[in-house]
Amino acid sequence: MTGEGADPAERQRLDRWIWHARVVRTREAAADLVRAGHVRLDGARVTSPAQSVRAGQVLTIALDRNVRVLRIVGFSQRRGDATSARALFDEITEV
Repeated sequence: MTGEGADPAERQRLDRWIWHARVVRTREAAADLVRAGHVRLDGARVTSPAQSVRAGQVLTIALDRNVRVLRIVGFSQRRGDATSARALFDEITEV
């Protein structure tokens, strides 16, 4: 299903979602992380920060010292505090 009739609130740019979820400090850092190939979307490497993501998709993000696996559960129009950012995803990573 391509999204001609899809509600824009159901999708968001990958770099913006990573930034809103407070995985990194800046949106530029989020875009750089994606461009460097450190992000996988449902198991496939993504290199375009403009890639759209939907609720239910799984992101695997390789950071400096760890790997986080997150299931997208929501979106935000603004970058909020850590508590509101935590509501955007379910952490799948086993500790």
